Amino acid sequence: MAIYALSDLHLSFGTDKPMDIFGDIWKNHAQRIRENWIQVVGEDDVVLIPGDISWAISLDEAVPDFRFIESLPGTKIISKGNHDYWWSTKRKFQAYLETHGFKTIRMLHNNAFRIGDFAVCGTRGWNDPGDPDFTEEDRKIFRRELDRLRLSLEEGRRLGGEIIAMLHYPPFDAEHRMNDFGALMKEYGVGICIYGHIHGRGDAVWKNELADGIRFSLVSADFLSFTPIRIV
Repeated sequence: MAIYALSDLHLSFGTDKPMDIFGDIWKNHAQRIRENWIQVVGEDDVVLIPGDISWAISLDEAVPDFRFIESLPGTKIISKGNHDYWWSTKRKFQAYLETHGFKTIRMLHNNAFRIGDFAVCGTRGWNDPGDPDFTEEDRKIFRRELDRLRLSLEEGRRLGGEIIAMLHYPPFDAEHRMNDFGALMKEYGVGICIYGHIHGRGDAVWKNELADGIRFSLVSADFLSFTPIRIV
């Protein structure tokens, strides 16, 4: 069993949201995801998908997108992104999965999963307080997301194993220094952190790196040529 990651799928089978308006790199991106995924992921593997999964605004509208995900090999652990407007409670989502016969998808939300020798934890994250447009409302969300990450990390600690954290927003400030999310992960001894949200940035800043004992990986789909990357 291997653990892979790929974020920002931005699927829109149930709504009209073509991604190629953001550049030619997004042309036929869903088909490319399918082809590449099948090439590298096996049925016994796990794929972490940290946010921006579907452009749907409701669970009903998201059915074709989750049917697409369900059809791909492996177990998928999903967490929330800033564009996942369909997001719901765990109980409602579990009922949704059962109703539609989706058996390979799991929701990460204030919880954690033990996968082999690893505990998978995480939350959405939020914009850094150093951003020029950061508001008091942003501060409330930022603190709430920190609380959710701590809940998840506590559960991961109880489950045991090396902790993998999956966030949607990068846990860095504008100078690419770890922010409060990074400090919290360091407190809990996180070994690996994956994140998405960043697009079209293949420069020296947004790269795989080791900082304060944590191995960070940017896993946005376009950054990875729409191919799941093996984490462990």
